[in-house]
This record gives sequence, structure tokens and C-alpha cells, in this order.
Amino acid sequence: MCWTEVTELVRRAQAGERTAFGELVTRVQGAVYAMALARVRDAAEAQELAQEVFVHAMRKLPQLRDPRCFAGWLRRITARMAINRLTRRGPVHGAAPELLEAVQAVTAEPLDTLVRAEQRAELLAALRRLKPLDRAALEAFYLRGESLKQMSRAFAAPVGTIKRRLHVARQRLKAVLEGAPARTRRRRELVCV
Repeated sequence: MCWTEVTELVRRAQAGERTAFGELVTRVQGAVYAMALARVRDAAEAQELAQEVFVHAMRKLPQLRDPRCFAGWLRRITARMAINRLTRRGPVHGAAPELLEAVQAVTAEPLDTLVRAEQRAELLAALRRLKPLDRAALEAFYLRGESLKQMSRAFAAPVGTIKRRLHVARQRLKAVLEGAPARTRRRRELVCV
């Protein structure tokens, strides 16, 4: 693929020539699909994403100032749209009943059940010690399985702010969880001495 030809095709497509844009799509569709597949890791979804990228690129092509930057511009569109698609999708819930019937039942030992119950109680206690906003963000994302977009609407904040809140809340929860056992360990050591 000759970049001078691509640049000329971009100029013609910007002027409104649909056949030029079709030729551009033919030349770069393999690269766009490969990048989409690397991001979303699902062949059907990558194909769908690639189509959306080309539709978006066709609408926004007149805004591209330098036709020589077409490849990088298209890469950025693909990356952003892949991130948006993954963010919108949110956590995957549930499975088909047939699939669940085929899975062997695993019974937990009484000790495992007790350890899990203690860990859960410790986690819930640590969540109660957090600020209300941190607790609400963590509960919405991890306990109720809300997507970032749903949280954005519920908290009336941009998705980027929600991501930052989750990051900070996880750090604070980690500090609370690491702080609690260390204190009780120190107390036990003092008692034993």
C-alpha cells in the first residue's frame, strides 16, 4: 500500500467521492479488524466494531485536517470505540441453565465455609468504615454489578470520574483491610509477651 495513494484517496473522500472512501476501507479493513480483535477479543464483536469504526470515520472524515495522518487517526478511533464498547458492556452476568447443569457440584468443607464467612464479614466491616461515596461506588460496581455507564447516570458524574472514584475507593478499602489485621496482630503479640 502506497501512502501517497492513500493520502490522495483521503482527499478525494473528503471531497465527497464515495468510491474513494470504499477503496480506503478495502485497503485498511484488515488492520482495523486486527486492532479491534486485539481489544475486544471476540471475532464477531471485532467485526461489528470495525464496521462501526468505518461508519464513524465516514461521518468525521471532513474534520481530518491532514490527510497524511489518516492511519493514526483511524487507529485512535478504533481504540476509543473499543474502549467505549467494553465500558458499555459492563460485567457479564449469568449463564445458560444447560451449561450450569453440566458443571459438577463442588461442596465446600466446613472450614472453607467458615473462612469465607469470616472474610466476607471482615470485608463488609471494612466497607462500613469507608466514606459513604467510596462505599456506594464499590457496592454499585462490585456487589450490584452496575456498569460504568449506569454508575455515571446514577452518580451524575462522567465515566472518567467514576473510574477515578473506584480506583481511590479500592485503595482506601485496601488500606482499611491491611490496617485492621495488623492492629489485631500487634495486640496479640503484646498479650503473648
